[in-house]
Amino acid sequence: MISTIVWGTGNFGRAAIRAVDAHPGLELAAVLVHDPGKVGRDAGDLGGLGRALGVVASGDAAAVLAAGPRAVVYAASGDIRSVDVVADICAALRAGAIVVTPSIYPLYDHRDDRQDLREEIRAALADGNGSLFVTSVDPDWTDEMMPLLLSGLGAGVDRIHCQEIVDYSGYDQPDSVRYLVGMGEPLDYLAPMIAPRMPTTVWGGQVRLMARALGVELDEIRESLERRPLEVSIETDTMGKFDAGGQGALRLQVQGIVGGEPRIVIEHVNRIDPACAPDWPSPPEGQSCAQRVLVEGGPRIAMIVVGAAPAGDEDATSVSRLVGAIDWLAGQAPGFYDALDVPLRPTRAPELADASV
Repeated sequence: MISTIVWGTGNFGRAAIRAVDAHPGLELAAVLVHDPGKVGRDAGDLGGLGRALGVVASGDAAAVLAAGPRAVVYAASGDIRSVDVVADICAALRAGAIVVTPSIYPLYDHRDDRQDLREEIRAALADGNGSLFVTSVDPDWTDEMMPLLLSGLGAGVDRIHCQEIVDYSGYDQPDSVRYLVGMGEPLDYLAPMIAPRMPTTVWGGQVRLMARALGVELDEIRESLERRPLEVSIETDTMGKFDAGGQGALRLQVQGIVGGEPRIVIEHVNRIDPACAPDWPSPPEGQSCAQRVLVEGGPRIAMIVVGAAPAGDEDATSVSRLVGAIDWLAGQAPGFYDALDVPLRPTRAPELADASV
């Protein structure tokens, strides 16, 4: 069993606790929290399992790392505390751990020579002989791996378009939805996540990874952004009131340009009110989130994925990819890994072993 800790218990961390508990090759050894109010709570409670796991949350990262965990699922947000995130992850790497995380956007493509951040991480890797696998905050099977797998079903690829469509109205993340994304804020407020070059920082790595896998050279990466105001004020159950005139929807694209044309595109269509921007793509009726992948070529292949995750947990579907990589990484040499290095693997399902066929 691989001794594993989960660091952070937000949306992603709660899903990570459940995924580690369900994995037959992993043992949940500790949970680290930043909120003093969570210290001492059982991991099963924090993970929403409905049962105790006998693992009590700690706020003492140094003590937990000193115990020598083999792996760390780093689930704390890097949106507004990037310096702290790098320090935390470096501490885990120096302790010799395998670290899997979505929290360092610039390292989705760690081969990008423009990222000075790599050297700090590489020093920590060398000090502790740990491993690091960073992959997308969005499910990488829709922003990276699934488009590439679908492309292998055809004779050629002309264009790849990945699209995430999200209704935020059921979320309980006011800081992220209002401050980072700008929902409900005046249209002259430029939210951090949509400021110029930030979308490329967050999603450009996936565009570069797909280009590398397809063997094409990018001319450049471009961004496009559209925003729509709320026509009427709305009231949400979890985040309160959003006033008319404030941002109600945004549509952004990160475009990999090949031969002067956008050939690899990652697009996000986000709303705080499902009725805002009705002419833009929407999730299927009854759904709050949808992932779409379109591969243009020979033949044209389209895929749509909808999930039944609780509101706000849609991004956490990528946790299974990260947690599921830990035992594979344990058998590899220490070092830096990305989504093209780590193979897609079936979920282990021992509960099916005795099932009749």
